[in-house]
Amino acid sequence: MHIISSAVSLNVDDVTASSNFFTAHLGFHETVTARGFVTLARPDSADIVLVTRGSRQLPGRIREQRPAGVMVSFTITDVAAEHERLRREGAPVATPLREEPWGERLFQLTDPNGIVAQFVEWVPPAGT
Repeated sequence: MHIISSAVSLNVDDVTASSNFFTAHLGFHETVTARGFVTLARPDSADIVLVTRGSRQLPGRIREQRPAGVMVSFTITDVAAEHERLRREGAPVATPLREEPWGERLFQLTDPNGIVAQFVEWVPPAGT
């Protein structure tokens, strides 16, 4: 197998609201749009596909499900600067910037459909 790209597909109630969130705050752009779905991309990330919950293009067993416990995580550089930029923009910060003892500096946003976007920068663990 040779994977040439990857994407995460999320069922949401309001495709436009999530698309606006990812394009306005996180630099994604719409590459495919049609009734009930949109594909978002940026050159340094997997694509994000947003599909309207209940859409017939979804398999029957998941057609009506909402994302629960789903977190889209991005490893980035200078997480503190991104946290500050997004906070200034009024992005919905769910978890403010913090550093974990194992060396993970992170913060989280929540989009209008409840999707958590986590931003991580790895740093030397405390005490090392």
